[in-house]
Amino acid sequence: MSKYIQGATGEWEVVIGLEIHAQVLSEAKLFSGSSTKFGAEPNTQVSFVCSAMPGMLPVINEECIRQAIRTGLAMGCEINLRSVFDRKNYFYADLPQGYQISQFKDPIVGEGVMEVTLEDGTTKVIGIERLHLEQDAGKSMHDQHPSQTYVDLNRCGVALMEIVSKPDMRSAEEAGAYFRKIRTLVRYAGTCDGNMDQGSMRADVNVSVRRPGAELGTRSETKNVNSIRFMMQVIDFETRRQIDLLEDGGEVAQETRQFDPSTGTTSSLRSKEEAHDYRYFPDPDLLPLEFSQDYVDELAKNMPELPDAKKARFVKDLGISDYNAAVLVAEKENADYFEGLLVDLSGKTGQDKAKIATQAANWVIVDLFGALKKVAKPITDSPVSIQHGAELLALQVDGTISGRIAKDVFEIMLETGDNPEKIVEDKGLKQVSDTGAIEVMIDEVLAANQDKVEQYRGGKDKLFGFFVGQVMKKTQGKANPQVVNQLLRPKLDG
Repeated sequence: MSKYIQGATGEWEVVIGLEIHAQVLSEAKLFSGSSTKFGAEPNTQVSFVCSAMPGMLPVINEECIRQAIRTGLAMGCEINLRSVFDRKNYFYADLPQGYQISQFKDPIVGEGVMEVTLEDGTTKVIGIERLHLEQDAGKSMHDQHPSQTYVDLNRCGVALMEIVSKPDMRSAEEAGAYFRKIRTLVRYAGTCDGNMDQGSMRADVNVSVRRPGAELGTRSETKNVNSIRFMMQVIDFETRRQIDLLEDGGEVAQETRQFDPSTGTTSSLRSKEEAHDYRYFPDPDLLPLEFSQDYVDELAKNMPELPDAKKARFVKDLGISDYNAAVLVAEKENADYFEGLLVDLSGKTGQDKAKIATQAANWVIVDLFGALKKVAKPITDSPVSIQHGAELLALQVDGTISGRIAKDVFEIMLETGDNPEKIVEDKGLKQVSDTGAIEVMIDEVLAANQDKVEQYRGGKDKLFGFFVGQVMKKTQGKANPQVVNQLLRPKLDG
């Protein structure tokens, strides 16, 4: 598939860069002790510092510094031992200071590269320009009064990590894979909860187009996109809009745009001529931020196992396929559930984890994920606990129930939350492994289907599955399939 986009006058290439804003996971704001808890009543989490009362001075929150460094380490970026906080000056109702404390020339985290995997299995390396810390602004609410705008300062001063990519992405798919990887990393590192519906992560999307090999085109920037799906829609719309504009003889304006989810389109918000001159300068109330390499090394030593390393371990040590391993590690909670399930299952069956890992992975990905998707629940709210999931799989491994019966038991577990052993006992679902009883049923099936027996013996080997199915039907799925196969084949061949 071509990496270029066909226009009316030839091929075009899209160039994409992302500025991802991730809210630091901390209980207090970047420069004050105000709470960062989501969902509080407006203006109930505001200190004198947040509201810019005269004489109030910012005091750095060390936890936010720790979290920014840990994020940089998770992304494999350079950590700058010296960084500077700057004032980014602009005036708006929800910014009481009249400036935002940010970082400009000297960010806390420098360059790095990230490899992402695309749907076709190919990989793409994307450069990271920087990560800098800054405080969020408040929120203007235009829907609370017919003629007035209300301001909520709860978010004012909340610590944000702005992760700036290099313009290395060439499709919406690549941008989506990059954003998902960043989100996964910060969630594993515990530095941002990644809850996009609560505003914890959002992106400014920079898009331009050019002829293949030409200089970079003029870019548009679409602000505050709060879902990966919306971000990909922005890229697709902006790409086509800019190509059509250029092919009609027009020019792309360097401007800030906004996205309308209801139409999937963007519209102009602010032109280049109206853009702010932020007049950055070092914040006189904050000294340069300096820490030692030992401090960084100590944080690195205590980092959790990250998704790429976890995926490699699943593949190498447990024999799980690349695809299944990637699905399991995509969300930290999913990986935690799977690993907990495997530990419990190994303990119940006495088998090495590598021998049962594939079966456990398939059950989590196909059965559990499928069921959770139907009821729109995350794995943290699963009605089937890790312990009960392991018990269900153990009943299959030891031959107490068949795979088909296990699916029926699982459906009951989803509805009731009951222990699978109790369900099997109460419903009389134990697998029949008595060779004598199964042999009688096989004889009855063969006697009732003599014509097909002759066809099988005449060379129609595929009929074997028919006979297995008839025996299973006769036992209501309770017969042990392995025993059925062992007893059936000699009788048919004889």
